[in-house]
Amino acid sequence: MGSRVLLLLVALFAIVSSIALASDPSSLQDFCVAASNSPVLVNGIVCKDPKMVGAQDFFFSGLQKPGNTSNALGSSVTPVGVTQIPGLNTLGISLARIDYAPWGINPPHTHPRASEILTVIEGSLEVGFVTSNPDNRLITKILHKGDVFVFPVGLIHYQKNVAHGNTIAIAALSSQNAGVITIANAVFGSKPDIPIDILARAFQLDKTVVANLQSKLISALMGCRVLLLLVALFAIVSSIALASDPSSLQDFCVAASNSPVLVNGFVCKDPKMVGVQDFFFSGLQKLGNTSNALGSRVTPVGVTQIPGLNTLGISLARIDYAPRGINPPHTHPRASEILTVIEGSLEVGFVTSNPDNRLITKILHKGDVFVFPVGLIHYQRNVAYGNTIAIAALSSQNAGVITIANAVFGSKPDIPVDILAKAFQLDKTVVGNLLSKF
Repeated sequence: MGSRVLLLLVALFAIVSSIALASDPSSLQDFCVAASNSPVLVNGIVCKDPKMVGAQDFFFSGLQKPGNTSNALGSSVTPVGVTQIPGLNTLGISLARIDYAPWGINPPHTHPRASEILTVIEGSLEVGFVTSNPDNRLITKILHKGDVFVFPVGLIHYQKNVAHGNTIAIAALSSQNAGVITIANAVFGSKPDIPIDILARAFQLDKTVVANLQSKLISALMGCRVLLLLVALFAIVSSIALASDPSSLQDFCVAASNSPVLVNGFVCKDPKMVGVQDFFFSGLQKLGNTSNALGSRVTPVGVTQIPGLNTLGISLARIDYAPRGINPPHTHPRASEILTVIEGSLEVGFVTSNPDNRLITKILHKGDVFVFPVGLIHYQRNVAYGNTIAIAALSSQNAGVITIANAVFGSKPDIPVDILAKAFQLDKTVVGNLLSKF
């Protein structure tokens, strides 16, 4: 009897573990910078010696450069994942720039291991995704500069440039290896081919039509090697972690924010009542008001702004900085962050945990990308003569923010003066003065 209970517990543990590790592995230390040359095979990449880690392991430059859209699709993806930034390993977050020529498309595809949140930097896009069987609903929207849209994990989705000129978008994905499955390539361009009779029956087509499609896809694939290389790289590197957020067990779980039921996150809205507005936000093109003591302003795009982000483990933010403005030392207890500079220049840095407390810092310019590992204290400061703008993605629908000065010296009620005086080795009158300021 006792052995049966034990076996049942082991079986349950195996089931739960398989669900828990369905996405990226959670960090058990400050970071696990990828040692890409190691012969050891693990889920992800083994860690570089922490003593050999530096700012270059969390940095990438080049996202300001236009992608080459002179291909059959008229689009180009520039990925920024663990291949480009080894420090992303185990953090479950990545970024990509997507360029579209006029009428260019990012064809119907899925990311089997990630949700995606996309914002338009310039131009206009038609975007859409299709829900799973049996409904197969198309949820579609026209996006303009500053608009944001969400594609839930695993669903077929696409984008098309509907502007007269080029369009640029920034996308973040919720896995360090989101994967890409381009539907046409996978179905009609597999190696070896899926048998013709299967495809003919599945798509209700004549076998000669299927054979023609297969031949076109094979020749197109041979003729677009550069595009395929980009897609392959994107499949290797894209990402954002669900280390904190619950994994989706259905197409989506749009937050029913008015429900009295309390769960980890939000309970789900009736899927029949879900519409495109649940996956959309407009306004990220607008300047944030930086006329405050810090000279910065964060415009968040999380589950409060987009209810469809619930359970998807990803969010976005725009950060505006006045000249010399700062985003003061703070942590995100439930998320890693990947940030790219849209305009201007930033000094950025984070501090490792005890006992080393190493400051890892870097100056970023337009198109540069930097990573802040989950839970570590970090900051940004505008070092440009004018305003600076950044876009940040975080690996949770609700990353949380703990501003260190406010939390320590502005708690309600106050942390006792004698504790703070001893912790910071300050006179009690100095502590009292600090408490009064916050």
